[in-house]
Amino acid sequence: MAQKSVQLDRETFSCSICLDLLKDPVALPCGHSYCMKCIKSFWDEEEKKKIYSCPQCRQTFTARPVLVKNTMLAVLVEQLKKTGLQAAPADHCYAGPEDVACDVCTGRKMKAFKSCLVCLVSYCEKHVKLHYECPAFDKHKLVEPSKKLQEKICSRHDEVMKMFCRTDQQSICYLCSVDEHKGHDTVSAAAERTERQRELEVSRQNIQQRIQDREKDVKLLQQEVEAINQSADQTVEHSEKIFTELIHLIQKRSSDVKQQIRSQQETEVSRVKELQEKLEQEITELKRKDAELKQLSHTEDHIQFLHNYPSLSALSESTDSSSINIRPLSYFEDVTAAVSEVRDKLQDILREEWTNISLTVTEVDVSLSQPEPKTRAGFLKYSCEITLDPNTANTWLLLSEGNRKATFMKQQQSYSDHPDRFTGWYQVLSRESLTGRCYWEVEWRGGGVDVAVAYKNISREGYECGFGCNDKSWSLDCNNNSFTFRYNNIQTRVSGPRSSRVGVYLDHRAGILSFYSVSETMTLLHRVQTTFTQPLYAGLWLYCNYGATAELIKVK
Repeated sequence: MAQKSVQLDRETFSCSICLDLLKDPVALPCGHSYCMKCIKSFWDEEEKKKIYSCPQCRQTFTARPVLVKNTMLAVLVEQLKKTGLQAAPADHCYAGPEDVACDVCTGRKMKAFKSCLVCLVSYCEKHVKLHYECPAFDKHKLVEPSKKLQEKICSRHDEVMKMFCRTDQQSICYLCSVDEHKGHDTVSAAAERTERQRELEVSRQNIQQRIQDREKDVKLLQQEVEAINQSADQTVEHSEKIFTELIHLIQKRSSDVKQQIRSQQETEVSRVKELQEKLEQEITELKRKDAELKQLSHTEDHIQFLHNYPSLSALSESTDSSSINIRPLSYFEDVTAAVSEVRDKLQDILREEWTNISLTVTEVDVSLSQPEPKTRAGFLKYSCEITLDPNTANTWLLLSEGNRKATFMKQQQSYSDHPDRFTGWYQVLSRESLTGRCYWEVEWRGGGVDVAVAYKNISREGYECGFGCNDKSWSLDCNNNSFTFRYNNIQTRVSGPRSSRVGVYLDHRAGILSFYSVSETMTLLHRVQTTFTQPLYAGLWLYCNYGATAELIKVK
């Protein structure tokens, strides 16, 4: 009983706005009490209406009441606080601002436990019991508490909307079905729900199937990530090992050259020093002989002079001075030049091969494979600006329109010599290399043209340099009568609508090359599925027909 009275005290001295114990309590003229701050905030929101009300009993006051702290009530609340009692916990059963309140409760409302779709009323756990206990409510439909029960009432007839108009796709009441919706396709809401439920299940099955498909895709992508990481790690490891071997090889060669130089240095220095010692010994001997002769020259005794002169005048054999060949100081400079030449050659090799290595690395494309576009607008997303390379153009071709157009001329053009220039056929390659996904269009006039792609290392002379006449190029022969695809000198007749414009789609990574006849629509002429091992270049091969042209069109 004591605990029950404490609970009563707590509820009695709580503010129905903040649900906490009263702070600076004030009493309104209607008798209800609130925290001064809470009621002020509540009335501030009603300021525009100029009518102030009690949040509990809804009594209105024309003038805003003057709020005065209720001292006695404040003392009682402080005494409650000293006893250790606090406000009711946040999860109490009373309805908060965000909760659905019981429509039956008076005063402080409890949280709704269920809402009835027939009564269009929300009930707390206490007041909903009648729906469970009384047979009269057996056909009522109880659902989770909802704030939108009034949306189920027809605004025109104030009736529950239990029908559905399929013609207007909206919920209606029974009176609507015989009034403004008369003659429409109407069914009960339950029947429409059944139909939509079936559609919902199909949609769910489709969604679940897509989820499974996407989960498989995610798993495949994860495997691809692991494969990419593994391949990259292995390649880095192998590359480091190869470069380390190259470094060790260079270091070994450097050590060998150094050892040979030092060995030769020692041999040559030893030979020179040996000759130097002989010369120094000879000099010493000559100086001694010179001193003896000088002393003999001062002898006054003629007999003694003549007796000693023969032995003193005899000289030992002189060192052959011809063996001393003094050259300019360029003993090992030739070795330096030879090593420098090796360095230059190695740099050239590394420079050339590095380009291939770099291209090979950048060719790794981990993006998801994309389907080939179906419309011209789809192809144009991959359009690329391509120009023709004057260094590859046959001398009978004139380039114009910013090097996008080639014309077969009556006179040869004065191009400078270049190893990339085609001399066998009237051909030209693009300046830009093509990787990834690309699309371009070629407009041709007069005679015909071969629209092609080729590797850069295609031959430049002889019959085999013709586009499609080798395994380094793929070509579509276009003329006024027919289309012919050619690769490795094998020809395939192609059928399709005649057009003076040909579209080319390339997916380098996927190995797809497609040719389209372009007019008001796009028609596939021929598709190639292969593996491209190098970057490709767009190519044009003009017929031997003066004035014939082919142009890489700027597509938009």
